[in-house]
Amino acid sequence: MTTDTVVKSKVRTDIKEPSLFRVIYINDSVTTMEFVIESMISIFHINRERAEELTNEIHEEGSAVVAVLPYEIAEQKGIEVSMLAKRNGFPLVIKLEPDE
Repeated sequence: MTTDTVVKSKVRTDIKEPSLFRVIYINDSVTTMEFVIESMISIFHINRERAEELTNEIHEEGSAVVAVLPYEIAEQKGIEVSMLAKRNGFPLVIKLEPDE
């Protein structure tokens, strides 16, 4: 006796791209510019020149968007930066905002 199995599959076409979030560094008067630059290079793999530009923007404007990433990745990177800052004695604040 043979049994044939038929598997029906339905392809989902309603799947949307994950929401993107901005990773924002907030300026403070304690965290050194060199630490901010190095954190961008090591965690976000931004080249030194761009990291320096962003650091100046943070210093002059009060904040800057460092990356735009899917939520889970943005959250993880934000946690990594915050933990690194805390280990080094800096109060650096990272904020996530939906990218509209």
